[in-house]
Amino acid sequence: MAEKTKGGRPSGKIVYDNRPLKERIRADMKWTWREIKRNRSKYLFIAPFCILFFVFTVCPVLISIFFSFTDFNMLEAPNFVGFHNYYRMFMQDDLFIKALGNTIMFAMITGPGGYIISLVMAWFLNELPRGLRVTLTVLLYAPSLAGGMTNIFKVFFNSDAQGYLNAWLLEWGVITTRVKWLENENYVVPIIIGVVLWGSLGTSFLSFIGGLQGIGKEYYEAAAMDGIRNRWQELWYVTLPLMKPQLLFGAVMSITGAFNIGSVISGLAGNPSVNYSAHTIMQHLEDYATTRYEMGYSSAIATLLFFLMLFLNQFIQKCINKVGE
Repeated sequence: MAEKTKGGRPSGKIVYDNRPLKERIRADMKWTWREIKRNRSKYLFIAPFCILFFVFTVCPVLISIFFSFTDFNMLEAPNFVGFHNYYRMFMQDDLFIKALGNTIMFAMITGPGGYIISLVMAWFLNELPRGLRVTLTVLLYAPSLAGGMTNIFKVFFNSDAQGYLNAWLLEWGVITTRVKWLENENYVVPIIIGVVLWGSLGTSFLSFIGGLQGIGKEYYEAAAMDGIRNRWQELWYVTLPLMKPQLLFGAVMSITGAFNIGSVISGLAGNPSVNYSAHTIMQHLEDYATTRYEMGYSSAIATLLFFLMLFLNQFIQKCINKVGE
């Protein structure tokens, strides 16, 4: 156990004694409670956030995990069914398997794609003069703030006379008949990917710029003295290691956004999309939760999506920790 100083705090030195485990636990709990009372004002300051986080984040997750093992329709009492909902997902629901494949495909393209675009654009803008940098940052960040983004693109790709793309292509002689862009499974997936990437310069983009602005010139001067000779070496050995908190935040935001593009798909191609070509887990979840009211099965889908995102976040965190090594 940790050796303690006269004030009762751990000294950082590990000592091993022969006291029984219960006695050691009791001593540690006593010291912990004494520290809590000594710092009670600090705990009071963080209490509102902790309470709200527990009530509106932790509790819903735990409740969803509980309902995932039940058959619940919101009208009758939940009926415990064990792992039947998870068996149904993978063995009986072919549409879920297709939605899972589409979700992974969208996540693998839009997640890393949006992340790289945000990082590269932030790195590029950081080299510009302050006035030009601020102007371009506002212009590039504006699309992520556009609440009616899907409505704008829906008009742009509309297949009737209001569709700007069809009107332009007909005027230029590229096509002879109007194309149903959002009703054709050959076009709907690339269009959705393009729209998501177009609006990918969001919060993570701003965090990258803030991280780059916080790196002092003395780091690059010291790196030059240590043998760094080009910008790529600066990026890998200096810039990215000093931006690990921003990189991790951007990765979490990118993963969350990549798995939550159901609203964009529903706004552009509807739910379901043509032949379920762009059907995702989020749309599958919304279908069973808000249309069929099978809350047990939808909770199982939400639980699986939660643990999938949690696993990817842990994996990305380990990858980011190796930057600069």
